[in-house]
Amino acid sequence: MLKKLFSHTAIYGLAPQVSKIAGFLALPIITKELTSSDYGVYGLLTAYTSAISVLSILGLRLVLVNSFYHSPKQYKWSWRQIYGFLNLWNIIYAIILGILVLVIIPPEASANKWLILFLNIIPLVFFGQTSMVGLTYYQLNQKPMQIAMRSLFFGVLTVALNVILIAYYKMGYMGWFWANFIVGILNNLSYWYPLNVKYKITPIYNFKWKHIKKSLKVSLPIIPHHYSSYLLDSSDKVLMDFEKISTSDIGKYNVAYTVGNIFNALGVAGGYAVGPLMNEKYKKNDDKGARDLIFVMQIAFFFLTFTASLWMKEVFQLMIQNKSLNTLYPLAIIIVMSYNYRPMYLGSVNKLFYKEKTTFLWKLTLTAAIINVVLNLIFMPFYGYKAAAFTTFAAFLYMGYAGFYYKIFKEINNTNFYQLWWLIATIVLTFLAYEFVEYSIITKIFISIISSLAIFLCIVKFNKKLS
Repeated sequence: MLKKLFSHTAIYGLAPQVSKIAGFLALPIITKELTSSDYGVYGLLTAYTSAISVLSILGLRLVLVNSFYHSPKQYKWSWRQIYGFLNLWNIIYAIILGILVLVIIPPEASANKWLILFLNIIPLVFFGQTSMVGLTYYQLNQKPMQIAMRSLFFGVLTVALNVILIAYYKMGYMGWFWANFIVGILNNLSYWYPLNVKYKITPIYNFKWKHIKKSLKVSLPIIPHHYSSYLLDSSDKVLMDFEKISTSDIGKYNVAYTVGNIFNALGVAGGYAVGPLMNEKYKKNDDKGARDLIFVMQIAFFFLTFTASLWMKEVFQLMIQNKSLNTLYPLAIIIVMSYNYRPMYLGSVNKLFYKEKTTFLWKLTLTAAIINVVLNLIFMPFYGYKAAAFTTFAAFLYMGYAGFYYKIFKEINNTNFYQLWWLIATIVLTFLAYEFVEYSIITKIFISIISSLAIFLCIVKFNKKLS
């Protein structure tokens, strides 16, 4: 069980987030050719476009997942109708996205506004949500190698394109947009053939509105939930723009967030991997087994985030070949440690998803988002872009742990998650990482060995329980 959890997490993490991981690996080469303004333009445009990205699938992935488990013999009929509906809907969504790009594009990128618009909307118009449906099919049928092969190929391709376009052709921020466009097109093509031809999951455009309305009734309440996640992940840069913080300083924050993106990807991957395993436990009424999966994931996250934070200074000196940017590692530590919220967050929401109690979720995530926005508005005028890292940390902790105290979760929960102790551990480890990063290399090697032994013993213990 644990072998499947860890291997699937590693594989699923590369699929949807491959460009972020590949981009990080290319940093030593491309950062020599980039300025903080380049990071600012790309980060700001990505933040704004992410603001409406939740509308691209209207929460319907939840319906795909639930129909797979609740109607295993008829799910393809449901999927084909949703696939067709989303293909049509994404044309409308592409128009909305294009208008947004034209409205919010910063002065530094105005010369390329029409090209940036084109690169953002063409994949949506031609493919809709093909890659999302294909990825979901392989995930739920537990065929991770299909995702692994795509991840490996497109990961290498993204690195190559970033290096060629940014380091060789000196395209600056446009190199990222072109690389994302090319990889996005090819990734969708790789899913289109098996989905439509091999597995016969072709879009039905003459779909039954009754089925679509029923599906939207379940999925639409999750939109505020997912939008709130955006407010936590990306709205910081939008608020910086409103607060008239310079594009250069926004770029500095984006650099500090670079490592955080890796752990965000890992958190998403963990969700993809642990979701089907927890659902199997819930089908057997084994809530304790589902909880133990979350405990293993949380322990693994503690180890990975703490170790990364411990060596963050050296990582920045190695990977960020720019003296004005590689001193931002203290902010990166706060951002990375904030992603320890993810496993416990999944612990509270996954059963709500399984029980289709989706109307509650927006209360949890929207409250966390409001906390983030309000704290940013209070502290950014005094502390600038640096305040965003600490406000994100506070908001993520709320989202990760508050769900356990809501009445609707208590009504369906049958086991103790010991959430208060995990919360305290998160705060303590963050403080230690922030302090230990300045220690000598020898001391940090010793700390790494001790923590590695501790994580090994914990995993062995839980492996016996879950085997």
